[in-house]
Amino acid sequence: MTASPVRRPAVAGRFYPRDPANLRGEVQTFLSQAPTRKAVLAVGCIVPHAGYAYSGHVAGAVFANLVIPELCVVLCPNHTGVGRSFSIMSEGFWETPLGEVPIDGRFANALKQQCLLLEEDSLAHRSEHAAEVELPFLQVRQPNLKFVPIVIGSGRFELLEQLGLALASVVVAEAKPVLIVASSDMNHYESDNVTRAKDQSAIEAILRLDAAALYDIVRQKHVTMCGFGPTVTMLTAAKTLGAGSAELVKYGTSGDISGDRDVVVGYAGIVVR
Repeated sequence: MTASPVRRPAVAGRFYPRDPANLRGEVQTFLSQAPTRKAVLAVGCIVPHAGYAYSGHVAGAVFANLVIPELCVVLCPNHTGVGRSFSIMSEGFWETPLGEVPIDGRFANALKQQCLLLEEDSLAHRSEHAAEVELPFLQVRQPNLKFVPIVIGSGRFELLEQLGLALASVVVAEAKPVLIVASSDMNHYESDNVTRAKDQSAIEAILRLDAAALYDIVRQKHVTMCGFGPTVTMLTAAKTLGAGSAELVKYGTSGDISGDRDVVVGYAGIVVR
């Protein structure tokens, strides 16, 4: 009998603590810093994926406000350039310092059947940090977590939309709720003022649930939002599933932490219901 593949952590000890107790404590601190409010069941969300020191407070504000279901789909960009344009893993486990998270093979295989763009490809996931950094938050909030990881390396709108429509159709067939997580930072490596202005334009489109407008703004205004592809896909799926509103839970830049306002990265936490 062949053992299920295990994807080992790639950025533990760099983006977040390697020690389980320290990691759990840090995640719980970020979650507890969010304003107290009733957690909601959302269709999707956007969360950043930088090192926790910089963006953990934004991710924590989002995850603290959500009811995390037992199944999450985590869409992320391809920073490494390795692998297929639409890479999925449909079997095995992902390991973090907090334990192993099983991949929901049933859902993943149904999605592959619905969307032929998706290809089985573990190489794209092996060193990619953008999905990995979300898992400890999800593990702390949902001990029975299963997930489906998808790395998106295409910037073609019609393909991103195609995946979003397929994802919605598979979610509809589920008896239980599914959360679609789009892992993305916002504008990169410009001044704080420029980044905030560019990010505001992108955020306004997201809050209107307008995937096409977000796509156009990112291209026309040169917003270097690394996860615009996952976000377009999530918004397409969410609207198809009946989402009617989006809320900006928290926004910040790396300059808020480092004090360097000359070169920053933006971070937005958004809930789509």
